[in-house]
Amino acid sequence: MVTAAARPLWAPLLADELLRRIARLRLVVTDVDGVLTDGGIYFSESGEALKRFSVRDGMGVERLRAQGIETAFLTRESSAIVKRRAEKLGIRHCYLGVADKKAFLPELLAQAGVGDDEIAYIGDDVNDEEIMTVVAERGLVGAPLDAIPSVLRRAHHCCALPGGCGAFRDFAEWILGLRSQDTATEVRQPSTVLKKEVR
Repeated sequence: MVTAAARPLWAPLLADELLRRIARLRLVVTDVDGVLTDGGIYFSESGEALKRFSVRDGMGVERLRAQGIETAFLTRESSAIVKRRAEKLGIRHCYLGVADKKAFLPELLAQAGVGDDEIAYIGDDVNDEEIMTVVAERGLVGAPLDAIPSVLRRAHHCCALPGGCGAFRDFAEWILGLRSQDTATEVRQPSTVLKKEVR
């Protein structure tokens, strides 16, 4: 049952429009804390010590890349740990310390060499809302299971898993599963998929 707090902001995309967006996708942009991690941070007296990442999300990055879809990290935190994780996964676009993600989006698109209709974004908290609203106009957006309600309302796909526990992989598999469909009539959209009205 969808509560008032989780009610989607927009009506579902038609299946053929969803497939068109999936087919032209070239870049998935992800927040880090709360999506690739569970949002927890281990601190020592010398500062940030540890973040926990899921190896399944790493496989999601690889599986997307095999289909010609790159991944970018976009986070407001300036973390050497996140930079190292990006290096480990071979991610070329890793943006740290970005306070205003919406304002940074045009620069990200230019550096990645993609259009605003060739991206997807997954986020979990209030600082993701504005960029998700922009991306949703022509691209696709997702949210982990434990994202805040206002973010879940903006998502085309609400993941079955929480942040740090395979949410990114869930989003990746949703994308890859739809991409493998031959025709729009074969698409079966789960009840957790929330969409924006196409005009």
